[in-house]
Amino acid sequence: MRRLALLFLAGLIAVPASASENRASRKVRAAEEVLKLSVTAPDRGIPKDLLERVECIGVFPGVKKGAFVVGGEFGRGVFTCRQKDGTMSSPAFFTMGGGSFGWQFGGQDVDFVLLVMNEDGMTHLLKDHFTLGGELSAVAGPVGRTAQAATDARLHAQILSWSRPRGVFLGASLEGTVIHPDRKATTAFYGKPFTAREILVDQKAPVPKAAEPFVRMTTEYARRPS
Repeated sequence: MRRLALLFLAGLIAVPASASENRASRKVRAAEEVLKLSVTAPDRGIPKDLLERVECIGVFPGVKKGAFVVGGEFGRGVFTCRQKDGTMSSPAFFTMGGGSFGWQFGGQDVDFVLLVMNEDGMTHLLKDHFTLGGELSAVAGPVGRTAQAATDARLHAQILSWSRPRGVFLGASLEGTVIHPDRKATTAFYGKPFTAREILVDQKAPVPKAAEPFVRMTTEYARRPS
């Protein structure tokens, strides 16, 4: 009986860990789908020439209005960063919270895509947390097949951001939004508490099977002309 009790308790402990891992895997798959839609949207997608210049790509699927609380978490997603060989890294998990309420869209879920355009923006990403529009410049990204019509402010911003309410991608201002690593999701997905730097820069976290399609797709979209 004692042995059965111990096995039962072990099962109770294992279930939450497995559930967290499954949630993290689903988030990666959702991020893959959101990014695919954002790039392939006819005439309203994220310009390919911006993806070729990017240092990191962040995707936050299904951000819910009902969870918006000032200073609280309201969205979860992943970032992947360019490696020295041009491929993109394993995904690191992040949360986003706070920020302006000007971009809420009724009760719908909203997808967000963020492009980190230079090394300075990437440096902020590797901190414990950073604020869009505060510590670094972040502006609404342009849409269309090319970024030639973008203003100088957009082209020199450290982060460009888009939202997808009602199935259409739009440039989105996330002024005041705080982004920080999601250590719980990272540990559940990798089985170890890797830091964002260890995943995105140091390549200490091998790409899990569940993330391989996402990494292949981001590598293809961000491939620079030879």
